[in-house]
Amino acid sequence: MNNTLAVKKTNKTVGKMFSNKDLRNLILPLVVEQIFVMLVGMIDTIMVSFAGEAAISGVALVDMINNLFITVLSAVATGGAVIVSQYLGSKNQEKADLSASQLIMSSTLIGMGIALFCLFFRSPMLRLFYGSVDPEVMQACMTYFLFTLCSFPFLGLYNASTAIYRSMQKTSITMIVSIIMNVINIIGNYIGVFVLDLGVAGVAIPTLVSRMIGAIIIFRLSLRNGQMVHVQLKNVFSWHFDTIRRIFKIAIPNGIENGLFMLGKVLVTSIVALFGTTQIAANGVSNSLNTIAIIVVTSINLAIVTVVGQSIGAQENEQAKYYTKKLIKISYISTGLLSIVVWLAMPFLLNLYDMSLETYNLTYHLIMLHNIFAFLLHPTSFNLANAIRAAGDVRYTMWVGILSMIVFRLGCAYLFGIVLNWQIYGVWLAMGADWLGRSIAFGIRYRSGKWLHFRAI
Repeated sequence: MNNTLAVKKTNKTVGKMFSNKDLRNLILPLVVEQIFVMLVGMIDTIMVSFAGEAAISGVALVDMINNLFITVLSAVATGGAVIVSQYLGSKNQEKADLSASQLIMSSTLIGMGIALFCLFFRSPMLRLFYGSVDPEVMQACMTYFLFTLCSFPFLGLYNASTAIYRSMQKTSITMIVSIIMNVINIIGNYIGVFVLDLGVAGVAIPTLVSRMIGAIIIFRLSLRNGQMVHVQLKNVFSWHFDTIRRIFKIAIPNGIENGLFMLGKVLVTSIVALFGTTQIAANGVSNSLNTIAIIVVTSINLAIVTVVGQSIGAQENEQAKYYTKKLIKISYISTGLLSIVVWLAMPFLLNLYDMSLETYNLTYHLIMLHNIFAFLLHPTSFNLANAIRAAGDVRYTMWVGILSMIVFRLGCAYLFGIVLNWQIYGVWLAMGADWLGRSIAFGIRYRSGKWLHFRAI
């Protein structure tokens, strides 16, 4: 009887912060936003495939490096989102506004720094990671990287602004801006590739332009009065050390973890580059289609920071646990359903690309392998990590991410791909091993309850 009363009491308490409608309004716009991001990635790859497999390989290789730096910018945005969400949960409006403004400033400056670094070291980086590729693939890499690196300051501003709106649960705003940005990108891709015949530059320039426009729109919106969080220009152009310290206390471990995770993926891609243009192209096409099955998981990855962050800020630990389990359950169900949809639609999807029969067959196998791993392991590997991170327990997630990347992602990729000569299949099996290691470690931490004793504010 007592246990029954306790459960009822917990459920009643849980309902106070986020109703099912609140969660739906938070997550669905993020899903739509992720669909457009995925479609643009697919369309980029489809369009550039008409410029040849060297071009598609070049874009795929550079995107792995770009994702490394994008992950760093996302880590800063996540750090800011955790702080803003916890201040909102604790009803501290002044600190929430200040934290949002400082996030805008720091994220944009870091984007500028990354862009300058990439500009000066563009050629050495590409030759370090992908020096063994064919000359035409390297030329495509050089061209694509030059334009996309210029977008990093705008991407920093965009990520910070959208993180603030997610903290306010105003994801419909970020969805609309994302749609505008991606429509511009799609139209630009068509003009660049098919009208102006610019090849790789035809998809790189629209990426730069769309990110510039998206960043300006969402930043301008964040300055409006009367919002739950109000970004103020005077605080954007100032330096508040304590606020910056709190943001970076979350962002730095998160950035190290995710940055090294993406570096591991780049190094793994450099292993794939040893296997020839066909396997590089199959890897690139697979990566563009793999996002379909994990659209909802990726959206919940963003939403769970807001939900758990506000719960922890309000000192509602039971709610943080309840919503974590609930959101992960949604992730598992959606991943299973979407994996079936991808399997049924695979012939149609792959026929959109201009590629050889060998590349087609290899891509088919890789996508199926990915979706099996995604259904079994992706939610616990990533959703659970973000929930723990949103509470402020960032050092644990950092060390798990680093060790899993070194031991499984890199170590198994070398063992399976090169030593056992399973080539790209071995590399993708290593991805599954990495997700398994992360899932076990984060599951242990969640069950221990230690993550609930951290605070970021």
